[in-house]
Amino acid sequence: MSLRADEVEVFERSRARLEAIAYRLLGSASDAEDAVQDTFLRWQAADREHVETAEAWLTRVLTNLCLNQLTSARARRETYVGTWLPEPVLAGDRMLGPVDTVEQRESVSMAVLTLMERLSPNERAVYVLREAFGYSHGEIAEILGVTESNCQQIYRRAKQHVTVERTHAPVDDAAARRIVTEFLAAANSGQIQRLVELLTGDVTSIGDGGGKIPARTRPVVGALAVAKFMRGLFQPSDVKRNLVGGTSPALYAGVVNGGPAVVVVTGEQVVGVMSLEVTPEGVAAIRVQVNPDKLERVTRQWSAAEHGEPLLHVW
Repeated sequence: MSLRADEVEVFERSRARLEAIAYRLLGSASDAEDAVQDTFLRWQAADREHVETAEAWLTRVLTNLCLNQLTSARARRETYVGTWLPEPVLAGDRMLGPVDTVEQRESVSMAVLTLMERLSPNERAVYVLREAFGYSHGEIAEILGVTESNCQQIYRRAKQHVTVERTHAPVDDAAARRIVTEFLAAANSGQIQRLVELLTGDVTSIGDGGGKIPARTRPVVGALAVAKFMRGLFQPSDVKRNLVGGTSPALYAGVVNGGPAVVVVTGEQVVGVMSLEVTPEGVAAIRVQVNPDKLERVTRQWSAAEHGEPLLHVW
C-alpha cells in the first residue's frame, strides 16, 4: 500500500524516538537503523485506517522487532570473537534520544548498555521503555502482550541487575576534555603511579575488536594491572602503527554516550574509542572499541563536525 504524504510525515515525526528506543534495546546503532527501517515497511503495509494511535502502533511494532533481534543476537554473540561491547555514539547524535534526566542519561551510558546484556529481551524492553521514555506499566504491558502486574515484576528484576553509580551531572565538552587530558598525560608519562592515582582500586579494562583488530578479550582488573596495561598501549611499535594504516594516530577528547572518551583518529577515520567510566573515586572502567564495523557511524559523525586540535599523537 502506498503512503500518503501525511502518513509519511507521521512516521518521520516518530523516527528519532524510534531510533533512540532501538539503540537502547540493541546496543547497536546500525541494527537500530535496520529495525526502524523494518518498522517503516510494516507501517507502509499496514491497514492504517484502523490504527487508532500511530505512536503506540509504531512503538509496539519496533519493540517486537527488536525483541526478535535480541533473541537472535544472543545466539550470534555466542560465536562472537572476544568480548562484545556496545557501539559508541558521539554527543549530538539523535540516536541517543532524550538525555534530560539522570535516568535517561544512564540508560544510554556505556555502563548501562553493557549491563543490559545480562537481561532477557523482555526485561531489557521494560527497563528501556520505563526508565528512558517514561511509558507506564500499563502501556508497556500492552506493547509486550503481558499483564500489568507481570510488567512490574519484570521491571523490578531488571532494576536489580542494572545498578550503576549515579551521575550527578551531564559531562560537557569542557569537562570531558579535562578528564581525558589528565588521563592521557598520566598514561603517556611513563609513571605508573601517576595513572594508578586516577583509577579506582577495582577498575576494569576491556576491549572489543570483533576478531578484526587485536583487543584484550579478558578484562584487566585492578588499578596497578590496568595502569601497566594502559602504559603498554601507549608505547610505540611498528605493529601498532601498521594496524592503523602506518600513520601516527591523533588522540582527541570527546563525549561518547554521555561520558568522557578518548577518540583515536587517523586522517578522518576513527580507529578507536576509549570510553572512561568516571565516578567520584576515579575512573572505574575503561571500554575500548576498535571493531571497525562499530566505528562507521562515529567516523561519519566525526568527519562532519569540528573537533579542534588533538591532545596527543602516539606511536
